[in-house]
Amino acid sequence: MAFLGIAILGAVGAIAYLQQPVFGELPSGERLARIERSPNHVGGAFRNQIDTPMRTTDQSEWSMWMETLIGEMGQTRPPGAVPAMKTDLKALDPAQDLVVWLGHSSYFVQLGGQRILIDPVFSANAAPIPGANRAFEGTNLYTADDIPEIDALLISHDHYDHLDYPTVRALQPKVRQVIVGLGVGAHFEAWGYDMSAMREADWNEAVALTPQVQVHVTPARHYSGRTFTRDQSLWVGFALVSPERRLFASGDSGYGPHFAEIGQRLGPFDWVALDAGQYDPRWANVHMTPEQAAQAAEELRAHVLMQAHVGRFSIAPHDWDDPFKRIVAASRGHGYALWTPKIGQAMYLDGRTQAFAAWWESGAMNKWPRLPANVQGEMK
Repeated sequence: MAFLGIAILGAVGAIAYLQQPVFGELPSGERLARIERSPNHVGGAFRNQIDTPMRTTDQSEWSMWMETLIGEMGQTRPPGAVPAMKTDLKALDPAQDLVVWLGHSSYFVQLGGQRILIDPVFSANAAPIPGANRAFEGTNLYTADDIPEIDALLISHDHYDHLDYPTVRALQPKVRQVIVGLGVGAHFEAWGYDMSAMREADWNEAVALTPQVQVHVTPARHYSGRTFTRDQSLWVGFALVSPERRLFASGDSGYGPHFAEIGQRLGPFDWVALDAGQYDPRWANVHMTPEQAAQAAEELRAHVLMQAHVGRFSIAPHDWDDPFKRIVAASRGHGYALWTPKIGQAMYLDGRTQAFAAWWESGAMNKWPRLPANVQGEMK
C-alpha cells in the first residue's frame, strides 16, 4: 500500500509538473483544422518527406536514451570556457547585411534592413528539468536586454534547444512578427503573444517581411514535441531572400533530397548554416554528420558554410569538439568557404575578407591556430 501511495503521488506530481507553461500547448481548434489540411500531416501527425525511423539501431527508444544518459561518453563538455566575444547588436548599422552566431543554432541576422532572430536560446539550460542540458562555460553572453527591436522571430521547431520559453517571453515586447511551422503558434498563444503577429507556415510557403525581403519556410528531416506527444507541429528550415543575398538555416535536419531541391529552387546561397552536431548512429536520420553537411552545402550551391547545432550544448555522446574537427576535414576540396566564428563574432556578407581561427583546438582554448585556405577568406 505504501508503494502504491508513493506511485500515485509521483504520478500526480508528474501530471502537475507537465502543466507548467514551459511545456507549451498542443494545437486545437482552427489551428488544428489547418494542420489537418496539410499534405504533410498524415494519420494524425506530421511526416517527413521520406521514411525517417527515429531509431536506426536495434535498441528500444528507452534503452537508447538511458544509454545516452548513463552510458559511456566522450568528452562532451569543453575543458574550460569557450572563447567568445560580445558584439553590441544594438550598435550595428541596420543597413549592413551580416550574421552573428549566438551559439548552438541561434543567430542574429540583418538582411535588407530587416533584423531577424533565429532560434534564440538565452537560458543556461536547454531543457525543462534544471541542469539537464547545461550550456558550456563562457557561452552565456546574451540576454533579451541585449537584443534590439526585431522585425521577425523565426523558430525552426519546438524542441527546448530551439524554442526557449524564458527567452521568447522576455523578447515579446521587442518582436514585431513571428514566423514558425504549422502548429508551433499554439505555444506562443499560450504564452501571451499577439496572434495577429503570428505567421504559421507549411513547407514551401513564403512570408514577405517587406516587398524586397522574403522568408521561405523549407522542408527539414526531423521531428517535434515538448512532452510525450510527438509530431503535432511542423519542423522547418528557413531561406532568407533579398535582392542582394540569399541565406539558409536548416534548423535540425537529417540528410535528405530536400537540400538539393532547395538549392535548385532558391539557391545559390551566399551563406548557409547546417545542422552538423549532436549526431549519433542511433539516430542517424534526424541529424547530419559533418560529412553529410558538407555534401548538403554543395547541393544547396552554397558559397559559405557554417556549422550549426554545436558549440553551446551537448546532446549526443561524441566529443564536444568532434564536429569542428570533422567539418574542417570534410570541407577540404569543396567549392565553398567554411566559416568558423566564435560565439558573438559578426560575419559580414558584403564580400570583405574575413579570417576565422580554429579556436577549439587549443587545450586551454586561448591559442587559435590558422585554418586551411577555404576555411577563411572572402565569399565567392
